[in-house]
Amino acid sequence: MADHTSPLEATQHLNTDMPLLPPPPPPMVNGDGAQQVILVQVNPGESFTIRREDGQFQCITGPAQVPMMSPNGSVPPIYVPPGYVSQIIEENGVRRVLVLPQAEFLPGSHSPLHPHLPAFIPHHAMMPPPPHHVYTTVSGAGDMTTQYIPQYHPSQVYGDQDSHSLHGRSGFVNRDDRTSKTYERLQRKLKDRHGGATKDKMNSPPSSPQKSDCSSPTDIQNGLGKGQNSPGAATVKGKQVGKVKGSPRIDTETQELDEETKALQTLLSNISKPVMSDIEAKTAVVTWSPPAAVNGDSDMANLPDSFFYEVAVSSSGKYGKFKTAYSGEELTTTLEDLRPATDYHTRVQAVCNSLQGTPSEPVSFTTLSCEPDTPIPPRKTNGTKNSLVLQWKAPCDNGSKIQKYTLEWDKGNGTGEFEQCYCGPLKQFRVTKLSPASRYTFQLAATNDMGMSNFSEAIDFYTSGSVPPPPASPELVKAGVTWMSIQWRKPSVAPAEDDISYVLEMEDETSGYGFKPKYNGDDLSCTVKNLRRSTKYRFRVAAYNSEGMSNPSEATEFCTCPDRPGAPYRPAVKGKVHANNFKIIWEPPKEDGGATVTKYIVEMSEGSNGNKWEMVYSGSVLEHVCDQLSPGCAYQVRVYCISEGGQSPLSETLLIQTPAVPPGQCMPPRLVGKPKARELQMRWGAPQVDGGCLVSCYSLEMSPAQAEEHREVYMGPELECTVIGLLPGKTYSFRLRAANKAGYGPYSEKCEITTAPGVPHQCEPPHVACRSPTCAIVSWETPAGNGANVTEYRLEWGAAEGCIQLCYCGPGLTHEMKGLLPATTYFCRVQAVNVAGAGLFSEVVLCVTPSSVPAAVSCLRVRDESEVDVPHYSPSTCLALQWEEPCDHGSEITSYSIDFGDRQPITVARTTNHIIENLQSDATYRIRIQALNSIGAGPFSHTIKLKTKPLPPEPPRLECTALSHQNLKLKWGEGTAKSLQTDPIQYHLQMEDRSGRFVSLYRGPCHTHKVQRLNESTTYTFRIQAFNEAGEGPFSDVYTFTTPKSPPAPLKAPRIERLDDHTCEVTWEALQPMKGDPVIYSLQSMIGNSEFKQIYKGSARSFQVSGLQLNCEHRFRACAIRQCQNPEGPQDLIGPYSATVTFSSQKTELPSTTHKNTVEVSRTKRTLSDEQCAAVILVLFAIISILIAFVIQYFVIK
Repeated sequence: MADHTSPLEATQHLNTDMPLLPPPPPPMVNGDGAQQVILVQVNPGESFTIRREDGQFQCITGPAQVPMMSPNGSVPPIYVPPGYVSQIIEENGVRRVLVLPQAEFLPGSHSPLHPHLPAFIPHHAMMPPPPHHVYTTVSGAGDMTTQYIPQYHPSQVYGDQDSHSLHGRSGFVNRDDRTSKTYERLQRKLKDRHGGATKDKMNSPPSSPQKSDCSSPTDIQNGLGKGQNSPGAATVKGKQVGKVKGSPRIDTETQELDEETKALQTLLSNISKPVMSDIEAKTAVVTWSPPAAVNGDSDMANLPDSFFYEVAVSSSGKYGKFKTAYSGEELTTTLEDLRPATDYHTRVQAVCNSLQGTPSEPVSFTTLSCEPDTPIPPRKTNGTKNSLVLQWKAPCDNGSKIQKYTLEWDKGNGTGEFEQCYCGPLKQFRVTKLSPASRYTFQLAATNDMGMSNFSEAIDFYTSGSVPPPPASPELVKAGVTWMSIQWRKPSVAPAEDDISYVLEMEDETSGYGFKPKYNGDDLSCTVKNLRRSTKYRFRVAAYNSEGMSNPSEATEFCTCPDRPGAPYRPAVKGKVHANNFKIIWEPPKEDGGATVTKYIVEMSEGSNGNKWEMVYSGSVLEHVCDQLSPGCAYQVRVYCISEGGQSPLSETLLIQTPAVPPGQCMPPRLVGKPKARELQMRWGAPQVDGGCLVSCYSLEMSPAQAEEHREVYMGPELECTVIGLLPGKTYSFRLRAANKAGYGPYSEKCEITTAPGVPHQCEPPHVACRSPTCAIVSWETPAGNGANVTEYRLEWGAAEGCIQLCYCGPGLTHEMKGLLPATTYFCRVQAVNVAGAGLFSEVVLCVTPSSVPAAVSCLRVRDESEVDVPHYSPSTCLALQWEEPCDHGSEITSYSIDFGDRQPITVARTTNHIIENLQSDATYRIRIQALNSIGAGPFSHTIKLKTKPLPPEPPRLECTALSHQNLKLKWGEGTAKSLQTDPIQYHLQMEDRSGRFVSLYRGPCHTHKVQRLNESTTYTFRIQAFNEAGEGPFSDVYTFTTPKSPPAPLKAPRIERLDDHTCEVTWEALQPMKGDPVIYSLQSMIGNSEFKQIYKGSARSFQVSGLQLNCEHRFRACAIRQCQNPEGPQDLIGPYSATVTFSSQKTELPSTTHKNTVEVSRTKRTLSDEQCAAVILVLFAIISILIAFVIQYFVIK
């Protein structure tokens, strides 16, 4: 409601010890009476909570205006932050409270805020819960008893603000006298009110009866959640409701959050003023820097890296209304759409996490001047036949005074080519020497020091001419009941000017006043309203211009249309209502609409709902007979009439009920499903004609065929019944009739139905005679047919009484059962079937077949060698058989007969396995078996083919091909060293241990094996065995092999000590005697590239070498020699040589040196092996190949 945007959007802090009052928008006060209505404006995005008359709270969201009422008739005090002042302005009887910034700070001036209140308010997300305004809405013009009841802490009821103000602002300098007096009167009222409230607040009871509902300021808030506030609006305060102590609910966590908010607020407020650059006539570039931290502030480590900025621009001064021109995270923006030569003020404000800082200091700038705006087209102020007077208004000069105006015209040729007709500083011009009744086009441009503006839009003007001739008579476009649309044509010889007008006159003969004007304007048509229906009127038209008016046209007569007639009276019944017809009459309408009724329409609807209406009569007679009706039905009848004026409304509806009659003839009853022997299921349908009433009862009568006596077998409302107690195979006649409240209807046609025959009686038990152990003859007798011949018999047979299955179905009286098992008990029963169905089964008969020879042996197979636990079993000459015992068929099995080819069958006792011996090796046999009992031999089993294995192989000869002091390499047989596991012959090598037992060393197809981890000079005993699929062969004879003695271990590199220029001492390590054998040493020397020569052999650990040549390299190496004491004689075993040591003999410059020289010892480089050389060559070849491929790819292909 304020005239400007409130600057209270800047976020400010309040003391956390005092509840916050959310600032409502500036109110509007209408204060003529004792009680005043306050219009509280709720801005968009804000909310306002009020209390209704029923005690409930209502939250109103903006934008909205809430009418409130002041209970004592005074304007409530408006509390604003420092730097702002509330001003009351009265316009048209409405006082408006504005919150405006003061022009400047003056010491000692009044501040509306409490002195303990800081100069800024925190954001709603960081501040403690505010107090709540409790309002009641104005329900009507006469209901003015509602109250404005705010609630806040007692510390917020301020006293004399003049005595407590530390820093305030003075009022506006340019305020008028009335505004100043109003402001002073408001200040006095505020002082008196706050003084009285302060004195009486300890002794007076609460002034509001609603204290119990809103006792805590933190329970209910102004449309917001806890800890939220609504910034950006003025604060309205009233009397204190009651005492509210401090804020004990604010804990330490809230205080810490408040300190962080204050630190962030301080940082956001420390933003420097923006810098302007590239200022043009309509654009300017604004640049600013991010907020800088205050010196000594150490709580800025958790702040974000970027901020959100809002740039506001004002064209009404430093304290004028600022509008947001940019919002974003950039540090520069371009202001567009500015006015040239205008003073602007701009400021920037930082925002972080919805918390706004104080805006920066505004910076002023002035846009440049430019050419004037495009002027509006000139207007015609006067004109004659030969001249036109044009006048125009000055456009915006954009900062530079307009020097001249340029007026151009087309000289009336209409080609669109313009020439200058005036250029000067005047704002009007008279164009002369023009042709009468002609059109001329003009356009205008303005020029200042910056240049010429664009030309205005082209506009046409006409010069005056002669008086127009009389136009043609008007014509009727369309006529209505109370209006007529009239049009006329422009005079054919009228001058081509743009200001010709017309006057339409009308004459009503019944009024006697003659022609009166009904229209005056430039249009060529007009709609004359407020006429009477079906009345004749005369019209004429005249044309006029600036030269005068023409004579009127000839008068023409038109008539309005008649109105539609009124609704006819409600129709009535004439005479008696019959079941199929009735007669109705009606009266004509009271109002005919100015025309005679030509036709009446009668519509009728079946049913009481009136969904579907049909026309049953159309004519001028006032009565009609409605026939072809249904009995017992409700009909609705209505009438309307038609005249020249249209169709009348419908009359009232007449409801008529036709009487009911007995129902019509029913369809004959029908049989449901198939007929049964002793009952019939009958069903029927409702009659097609129910007589206008629901059918309430059906009567079904029955009589035997060819008999006239009928008896009722059913009476009731159902549409089906079951007739019982009938005889099978008999024919019965049925008839049906229906009844309603009017009586019974006629009988239906007769329906004859024959009952079905019954099922046969139960058969007698069948007779069973066994012809053999596997065959039996079953016979039975024919039972009573029960009205129908037996068509088939069903015989069920089974080995268990509960598992009997159908085995025969046919018309015969006997059946032969084959494929039976001997000595088995069987059960059977028989059943008779006719067209009516199957009868009951006979009693079950028990039958036992005689005994027989055993059944064939099944599951004959050969046993695996692992399953045979018989000594001296050989799969080359024996076959182990196993089978399952067959059924003995009632006689115990005594023996088995085994047939295996041309030999005599073998008879064995009653067992399930047997070993056939003395067979040929590697031979195939066809074997089968049969069981025998006291009755005879059973059938043979299936034949299986078995083959004996070949004889096991002989052991090979064992040889030692290589030996050392720790291993022996043995070889046997002829073949490769590595063989496959699938070789037919494999070998088993064993060695005797210290206890005299042979342990397994190797088992596989190979012909060689290396025995490792042996002791030197030790004798070992071996034997070998060959085996294949036929089995394991015998072990070979025992072979004995002895390992030789081991040579000494290699020595470390010897050490050389220089004695003089030609002598040195070589020392090496000593070895212990090996199993009693002494160890001696051998020392070799080499000069240059010659061969090594032995220079010492003995048991000493060192040797002095003399006669060394100067400036030559001497190489030395040593080895150990084991002197073995064998019975054949001593034998020397030479160990490997040590690493080579190099000694350079050079002349000593200081022969008197007392210390001994040290000699560098370097080991000889080892040569690469063949495998290492091959690997190096392969790696080099791969690298070269990759390089060649890369070169081809890069240089050739690309």
